[in-house]
Amino acid sequence: MTRALVLGPGGVVGTAWLAGLAVGLRRAGVDLADADLIVGTSAGAIVGAMLATGENLDRLATSTRSGGTGEQGRLAEVFATLADPSLEQGDKLRRVGKIALTADVAPEQTHLDRMATLVTARDWPGRRLLITAVNAETGEPAVWDRDGDASLLSAVASSCAVPGVYPPITVNGHRYMDGAFRGGANADLAGDADTVVVIEPLAHVFPSGAAISIAPDRATLEAFGPDLHDASAWETSFQAGVRQAADAAERLGALWT
Repeated sequence: MTRALVLGPGGVVGTAWLAGLAVGLRRAGVDLADADLIVGTSAGAIVGAMLATGENLDRLATSTRSGGTGEQGRLAEVFATLADPSLEQGDKLRRVGKIALTADVAPEQTHLDRMATLVTARDWPGRRLLITAVNAETGEPAVWDRDGDASLLSAVASSCAVPGVYPPITVNGHRYMDGAFRGGANADLAGDADTVVVIEPLAHVFPSGAAISIAPDRATLEAFGPDLHDASAWETSFQAGVRQAADAAERLGALWT
């Protein structure tokens, strides 16, 4: 039996919730790091990389990570573009990519440095880890792994590069943005596994429809607040994940172990 873990996008608060959930599950005897394949997108790329490289997620309980400032108006423009029924998907992504490339945000190195405080490993793990991104110039999807062109840090940073909030990341002369634009949590990448568990911070907005899915409950959504990039909600979101782990462990227990 092969087990795949899919970790979806969710901004700063979603990252904290995913980390807290993983910590709580490990305490309950369900170690998500035991997955044979981990697929990470955006927030899920951070936590997925940390799980795959054996990092201690407990240290994120009191993270001092700051959220991106960027141009909130450009982010609103992104969502309006994605919702435009008159545009084909490729056109939508190219327009979103143009927004990402022209937004007044912090430099790439600042974003890379921010990611480096979370994902401290510099080498890809030996186990299977897939991290998603989208080419901001062409709209074409990218899936990074240990055999690809991106370093682990660049892969994670590109997958988290929300247009209008963080800058696209350069890999081999091309720039890449948030992997959520490829397909939400990108659960299709785990389709060959016998057991697929999808953990979705944004399931209330973009549900994958996966048979085995864990999503924020009402109390967690209240902890998130209205701004996914609100760093002040980090600790409450982390603790919400720890709290939800008890119910999640009951669902995953025998299936996972």
